[in-house]
Amino acid sequence: MAEHSTAEKNMAGQLYICATPIGNLEDITLRVLRILKEVDLIAAEDTRNTIKLLNHFNIKTPMTSYHEYNKVEKAAYLVDQMKDGVTVALVTDAGTPAISDPGEELVRQCYEARIPITSLPGPCACITALTVSGLPTRRFCFEAFLPSDKKERKDVLEELERETRTIVIYEAPHRLLKTLEELLEVLGDREISICKELTKAFEQVFQMTLKEAVSRYQAEVPRGEQVLVIRGKSRDEIRAEKEKSWESLSLEEHMDHYLRQGIEKKEAMRMVAKDRGISKREVYQGLLK
Repeated sequence: MAEHSTAEKNMAGQLYICATPIGNLEDITLRVLRILKEVDLIAAEDTRNTIKLLNHFNIKTPMTSYHEYNKVEKAAYLVDQMKDGVTVALVTDAGTPAISDPGEELVRQCYEARIPITSLPGPCACITALTVSGLPTRRFCFEAFLPSDKKERKDVLEELERETRTIVIYEAPHRLLKTLEELLEVLGDREISICKELTKAFEQVFQMTLKEAVSRYQAEVPRGEQVLVIRGKSRDEIRAEKEKSWESLSLEEHMDHYLRQGIEKKEAMRMVAKDRGISKREVYQGLLK
C-alpha cells in the first residue's frame, strides 16, 4: 500500500501547487488527480478551461477563479480560508502554477501567513521545450514572455545579448515575428529551436538560426503558443569582444580606466595585463615608453 507524507495525511489548511497537462491529458500524475479530488477547493486561472480537465477525470471538487487581475485580493481571501482549515489546490491553464504565473503571489502570501505549501511536480512547457531543443541543457535561463514596456524590453534584450546560458522564451503567435526580428538585431544570428504544440498530436520543433526563423515567419503565419530556445553566447566570443574593445585603447587609457575607479596602480596593471593577454612586465615597459 502506498504511503503519503505527513503533510498529505493532514489535509487541514494547506496549499497544493498542482501541475496540469500542457497538451496531452495523459501527462497528469496520479498524485495530482488524487489531490484534486481530496481538497476542499480548486483555485483555477480559468475555470472554463479547468472544468474540461475535471470533467475528463470525473472530478467534482468546487472551483474558484484565481488569475492575474484578482491575484492580490483573491490570494488574501484564499489565505483566510486556509487559516480556517480549508485545503486548496492551485492550478494554471496548463503546466506548473507560479512559473510566470499569478500563483507566485498566492505562494508569497501563504509563506507570510505560515500556511503549509507543497508542490506536485509535473508538466512545464519551459523544461519540455528545453529537453527537445537539441541545445545545451546544463545551464539555462528562463525569461518567460519578454516585457511589453519598451524600455524594460530593451534592457532585458541587452542583458540576453551577453547571456552565456541557453535562453528560453515564451511567445504568442501574433507577436512571434516581431520578437524574432528584435532577437536577431540584438543577439545576432544564433541557433534557435522553435517548439510548438508541445505534447500534442501536431507537436513540432524547428531547428534553425534566427535569420532563418525571421525569413520563415515573414512568409508563414505562425499558429499556437511558441517556446523559443536560443543558444547562449560562448565565452570565447565574449573574450574576443573584450580583447577587441581594449585594442582600441592605448595602455595609458586602459590604465586610466581602472585608476579612475580607485583601483591601486599595481592591481590596475595586473588587470590591464589580463585584459590584453600580456604580462605585467610588458604593461610596465609599455607605460615607460
